[in-house]
Amino acid sequence: MVMQNKFRSISLSHKNAPVEIREIIAIDEASIHSLLIKLKEFFSVSNTLILSTCNRTEIYYSHELDLSTEIIKLIGLEKGITDIVNYLEYFRILNDEVKAIRHLFNVSMGLEAQVVGDMQISNQVKRAYQASADLDMAGPFLHRLMHTVFFTNKRVVQETAFRDGAASVSYAAVELIGELTSNTYQPRILLIGVGEIGEDVAKNMVHLPDAKITITNRTFGKAKTIADEMGFDVIPFENCFEAMKDADVIVSSIMKSEPFITKSLVKSFDIQSYKLFVDLSVPRSIDTSVEDVPGAILYNVDNIRSKASETLKKRLAAIPLVEQIIEESISDFYNWKKEMSVSPTINKLKNALEQIRLEEMERFLKNADEKQYAIIDKVTKSMMQKILKVPVVQLRAACKRDEADQMIDLISDLFDLEKINEKSSPGI
Repeated sequence: MVMQNKFRSISLSHKNAPVEIREIIAIDEASIHSLLIKLKEFFSVSNTLILSTCNRTEIYYSHELDLSTEIIKLIGLEKGITDIVNYLEYFRILNDEVKAIRHLFNVSMGLEAQVVGDMQISNQVKRAYQASADLDMAGPFLHRLMHTVFFTNKRVVQETAFRDGAASVSYAAVELIGELTSNTYQPRILLIGVGEIGEDVAKNMVHLPDAKITITNRTFGKAKTIADEMGFDVIPFENCFEAMKDADVIVSSIMKSEPFITKSLVKSFDIQSYKLFVDLSVPRSIDTSVEDVPGAILYNVDNIRSKASETLKKRLAAIPLVEQIIEESISDFYNWKKEMSVSPTINKLKNALEQIRLEEMERFLKNADEKQYAIIDKVTKSMMQKILKVPVVQLRAACKRDEADQMIDLISDLFDLEKINEKSSPGI
């Protein structure tokens, strides 16, 4: 029996792994590129997607075998983690194709997000797909699946209240800052890093009208563009340590393998009342021990929760409708997949009939003139299309009844397709 490729997924997320584990496993863009190439070269996997955000690291792939342990070891090799097998318990392995596909839809729609309905995930999924497509690691299956995901996302936006409001992780962070600084006159906020999450935080800070906001970024130009647009102050990145001394709130959203803000640095600030640190980075950029410094309050991505209760109530109420849309999309995708499974048989049948037609044309029309040949060519082509119509319709109907395999066998035997196909194939 020939084993068939199955779509599978490996998931490490906030649901089964705390941030201190997720930051160890998190994969940056360069590592994703390297991993994709290794997966292709080592295991000949197809239809591969790697998604790595602050909340999850996931690999989706098609293969006849369960390669989860090998792929996790490959992540360890890429990250220099020699004992990665000790982290296996944090990974969720989905080898059932329908479950893996449903998981991808749930993640892409924001059903699996820390803040339900978080809109950032859809862009992160698009970038993951682009990375695979750029390396020719997205075949017809993944192309169709991802376009079904994107279409589903549009339906969710247009037909439900699931994306209404601004309850993203970034917005949750801004709400938290608003609550904790409510008794501070014109709180001074320093935002370090304006990557995707940092920029989203900056835009949500319009909800803090009394705050004095300063932003900084390694690339000064990007910080200046956002600051000018939002009416915030901007400082060069090398001045951020000095600016931390005066800030009431420090939001850090930067990519760094080692903590950027350490306990010894925070101790040097001589905190008078309080200083709030919000770490939105994975790996974390603020050392957890800063909490030991009197007056220092630290929050990270795991303990930030949105207080936008009305928005969340609407979103939670919309979940059944979102799930229904997802099921409809999965059903449509599987109808396409079933039809794709009969395409080779349809093509074999077309080729078999065309071979007979051409042989008979050659046999009987040796002395025909051009006009006669054209008429008979047209008539026989039309006959062939009419003969093909019924088996093609029957094959597609059999797909919908999940009886395609029996119909394929029947048509193959009836027209002796395997024999005809071998006969028409060029010798090797």
